[in-house]
Amino acid sequence: NRRPARQSSRARRRRRNAVIRWFLFFVLIIIAIGGFVIWKRYGSTNEKADLKQYYGVESETDPALVIDDQVVKQSQNAEEGNTPDPVKVYDGQYYVEYSVAHNRINKRFYWDSNENVLLYTLPGGSVSAAVGSKEYTDITEKKSEDYVILKTEGKIAYIALPFIQQYTNMEYEVYDDPTRVVITTEWGEKKVASIKRDTQVRYQGGVKSPVLTEVKKSDKVTVLEDENDWMKVATKDGFIGYVKTNALNSVEKELVSRDYEEPEYTNISENYTINMAWHNVSNADANSYILETIASTKGLNTIAPTWFSLADTEGNITSLADADYVNYAHQSNLEVWAVLRDFHGGINSYEETYQVLSYTSKRAKLINQVISKALETDVDGINLDFELVSDECGPHYVQFVRELSVKCRQNGLVFSVDNYVPQPYNAHYDIEEQAAVADYVVVMGYDEHYAGGEAGSVSSIPYVREGIENTLKEVPKEKVINAVPFYTRVWTVNEGKTSSKAYGISDARQWVEENQVELSWDKLLGQYYGETVSGSGQQYIWME
Repeated sequence: NRRPARQSSRARRRRRNAVIRWFLFFVLIIIAIGGFVIWKRYGSTNEKADLKQYYGVESETDPALVIDDQVVKQSQNAEEGNTPDPVKVYDGQYYVEYSVAHNRINKRFYWDSNENVLLYTLPGGSVSAAVGSKEYTDITEKKSEDYVILKTEGKIAYIALPFIQQYTNMEYEVYDDPTRVVITTEWGEKKVASIKRDTQVRYQGGVKSPVLTEVKKSDKVTVLEDENDWMKVATKDGFIGYVKTNALNSVEKELVSRDYEEPEYTNISENYTINMAWHNVSNADANSYILETIASTKGLNTIAPTWFSLADTEGNITSLADADYVNYAHQSNLEVWAVLRDFHGGINSYEETYQVLSYTSKRAKLINQVISKALETDVDGINLDFELVSDECGPHYVQFVRELSVKCRQNGLVFSVDNYVPQPYNAHYDIEEQAAVADYVVVMGYDEHYAGGEAGSVSSIPYVREGIENTLKEVPKEKVINAVPFYTRVWTVNEGKTSSKAYGISDARQWVEENQVELSWDKLLGQYYGETVSGSGQQYIWME
């Protein structure tokens, strides 16, 4: 009777084996699920990036634009409040929207939307092209191309790429799938690396990021950023993304250049240190005081009378120029740099200055009148002092500076431009471009504290030093003139209200003596400081 016992034992083994099999099955399921979860979280994806979204185009037929390893997408247009395409195709030719061409490729291209003319100013004059034409004027020579140079949609202008390249140190290439224009304008030393093995360029660093493109072994890429396990790179055909660091061979430096000759803006450079004084001439009678003015100075070699002002918004000027004044100055071995201002004349607002400078014909009228008066009175130079230039007016002002520099150069006149101490809010004055086309760049190193503001020094040493140092970042030292104030302010604070009055140096000293103010030296500011209490309130002064 042992058979039932053996059958029972076999049944138990079968049940045990079944349990083990089911256990192993569930373990395998768990492992598979875990592996899937791990793969989903850490495994590579082959998902393709949406290239329309990446390049910022509406359809696959719209061309994309890449400039200097950066994708350029639609940007807000200040004039019309819309978002123009950065690049377009007309009759098989590629065109770049003006603001993109000006801001990203070559800032010397200038579009006058009021008079529908495209300008590019060279040292000897301007290149000009009209809308819809294949013909253009290169200074005085008539030329033509086999394509329309300039297209417009409303007030939005598009410039043909080969025309831009004609005046720019740039290369461009067009690629398909999707259609994209790749432009290079930055030359010099770059970091490059070759690909070790076939790999993928991803939108962001990480194996889960969508794939932008494939790169092959030995392809060369430009290395933009090192993010340890991932490198941000740019491919030759206009993809900017990330590859694994271990997919790259060692990063090397490579000098990238192009054979191109930049236009040279020749300058007049005096062989002595400029010691200039502005002479405030507000009426014709003031010119007769030139001899007395000179007699009260020492070491002066240049005088700048405030003779020219804008008379109206049509580009006309008022002039106080006086040949006898110039003759007396020359007899005293002084050069005369006549000042042209956009204030203290017929106009005196930002909007009025804009109304003049934003029209090419008005700028031309203004320049011709100034140059004519300068030659008529035999002055030695023009000193430009425009202080009512808004951010919107910036490009027009800089174009005006270029055009005036050409006329001064052609007539042997020294050309200097006055500027505020460089700050982010006045960057539209573009002192870097001024340095290229003008003979001298003047920094008005004062009004650190000004009427209507809080009490303080008009021109402390740290303020002046910073102004010079920031100017020297963009202007060669041989062209920099630093202007110092021959005035200070007496500040009065009464019941929380601050007011001030400007005093010339001698009058300020007299005020100190009359009010028995004790001055103490402020080493940090490089000036004397004094304060007193009067019937008007607490008073302060900072003095040289």
